[in-house]
Amino acid sequence: MGLILGIDIGGSTTKVVGLDEQGTVISMLRVRAEDQLTSLFGALGNYLVSNHMWLDDVQQIVLTGVGASYVQEDIHGIPTCRVDEFTASGTGALALSGQSEGVVATMGTGTAFLWAKDGKVEHLCGSGIGGGTLGGLCRKLVGVERFGQIKKLAVGGDLSQVDLRIADIVTEATKTLHPDMTAANFGNLAEDASPADLAAGTVNLVLQAIGTMTVLACRCCGTDTVILTGSMTTLDQAEPAFQVFEKLYGIRYIIPENATFATAIGAALCSIKQKSSGSSD
Repeated sequence: MGLILGIDIGGSTTKVVGLDEQGTVISMLRVRAEDQLTSLFGALGNYLVSNHMWLDDVQQIVLTGVGASYVQEDIHGIPTCRVDEFTASGTGALALSGQSEGVVATMGTGTAFLWAKDGKVEHLCGSGIGGGTLGGLCRKLVGVERFGQIKKLAVGGDLSQVDLRIADIVTEATKTLHPDMTAANFGNLAEDASPADLAAGTVNLVLQAIGTMTVLACRCCGTDTVILTGSMTTLDQAEPAFQVFEKLYGIRYIIPENATFATAIGAALCSIKQKSSGSSD
């Protein structure tokens, strides 16, 4: 069949994407497990069973992500290689967005900021603020840490019960300080703030911290394009949160389809590209 599996072994979840030899995505799967090796092998088996496939259908396995270093040998006798996470993330982001260049913010357990251009990827910096921050804070604040539960709870929250806005402290805002912007996350926390309010405030804090860093990254790289990938792109608040930065700073934010699987897709694409280059030499 010539199936190429890109597997992104992250800090909390593993994503599997199957591509054919032309780079077309066949199907995708995401699983969560207590440890990375269990997650890897469980995801692989789940993917094959769910898609009515066999190990013989798999031509190659391409690993990436923080857990890739745990596997040094071929998996089940299938040729297995590794692609560094930054290269995979940047490659996948450009391919999914249809862009030739841009700052890539990979919002996983933490957040990586990359500069991707014409197939080359440079790691700019990283932040410890990401999905892990969101889960940890919400566990302490509202007793919920699963991403799906946080998403559902935060939708009903009221940020005015949590955050201090520019309009709360000044009568006339400047060009880069819109009245609805956050002056201080959790700076106006009401005593009767509900769990939904707290969850919404936490989501806003994490997204705004990432957004601020993308502005600085764009100015560093001389670009106005940001490609957002990772699980947090599925938050209902993600698009409106980054639209605020878009209006204030003239930056274009792109959340491509299947952004959650960008790194896994990029890993498989890197392998296909490498094979193509090798065969043409």
